[in-house]
Amino acid sequence: MLVSQRLTGSRTRARLLASLLEAFRTTSSYSAFSEPSRVRALVYDNHGDPAKVIRLKNLELTAVEGSDVHVRMLAAPINPSDINMIQGNYGLLPQLPAVGGNEGVGQVIAVGSSVSALKPGDWVIPAKAGLGTWRTEAVFSEEALIGIPKDIPLQSAATLGVNPCTAYRMLVDFEQLQPGDSVIQNASNSGVGQAVIQIASALRLKTINVVRDRPNIKKLTDRLKDLGADYVLTEEELRMPETKNIFKNLPLPRLALNCVGGKSSTELLRHLAPGGTMVTYGGMAKQPVTASVSLLIFKDLKLRGFWLSQWKKNHSPDEFRELILTLCNLIRQGRLTAPSWSEVPLQDFQQALEASMKPFVSSKQILTM
Repeated sequence: MLVSQRLTGSRTRARLLASLLEAFRTTSSYSAFSEPSRVRALVYDNHGDPAKVIRLKNLELTAVEGSDVHVRMLAAPINPSDINMIQGNYGLLPQLPAVGGNEGVGQVIAVGSSVSALKPGDWVIPAKAGLGTWRTEAVFSEEALIGIPKDIPLQSAATLGVNPCTAYRMLVDFEQLQPGDSVIQNASNSGVGQAVIQIASALRLKTINVVRDRPNIKKLTDRLKDLGADYVLTEEELRMPETKNIFKNLPLPRLALNCVGGKSSTELLRHLAPGGTMVTYGGMAKQPVTASVSLLIFKDLKLRGFWLSQWKKNHSPDEFRELILTLCNLIRQGRLTAPSWSEVPLQDFQQALEASMKPFVSSKQILTM
């Protein structure tokens, strides 16, 4: 009888264990079965020079609970805002220690029991800045993520959430532009600049694109024109009297997009149509925007600023999702491509950081996990 009871108890425990293992294998949620694991991440404990403060570390991955989503990161770019955040020179600074990276694309591995909008296999991007995307895996809250279609190129997905969104909003939010109108911008070879060229072309707007002079200017000019740029000028060429000839067959720009500041922004203002708007979204020259009194008074020019994080605060997640889907449609149509990029393995992050901070580097550094 004792042997029979032991056998019965063993079979019961075996059946229970088997059912538990089957439930763990088939469920789309993690529960108490999850054991903490370790992942690699680029972490900074203090603000400063990214090359000096960023370290590749092992972090513990927490178990997934109710509204959590376990994400395996696929690719994440290095943007100027990432560098500024690490340096401590940004409008939004995460609590230290922090993982670098505000943008990227990941794939959902598992979800918590109360997650409804995402499932394993989905692609996701950050809903807000400061998420920390330079890592192999992470557990995020569902509200911190936006699901995106998987039928777009990986590089486009990884660079979707910042630069194209900024470009689109600036083109449509500040002036009611019509097909045939023109836009002038500096830093035209930046990630935002390349997106502006392509989105403007899709909206049938003309673009005048200003870049810094460099040894390979012909190659850069050809590449921007391949994207849809109508005119490409150096900063020096923009100051020449001959530049006025452009506007014999083109209306004066009603919108200027400034990412540089200093003398470059002053030149943009000089070429704006009366009543036009210059939107500043960056300050690469680290010099103030200078506007002459006469331009403001006699041409009634408007100076505005744009920060995508503020736009998100002022708009609902659904509106951001709608913006993302609009851009994905342009990508599917072949009208919007990722900026020129170089893929760098996560462990070679120093190489990527160095390249991203060099002048005249038009190639976006994308960390692959």
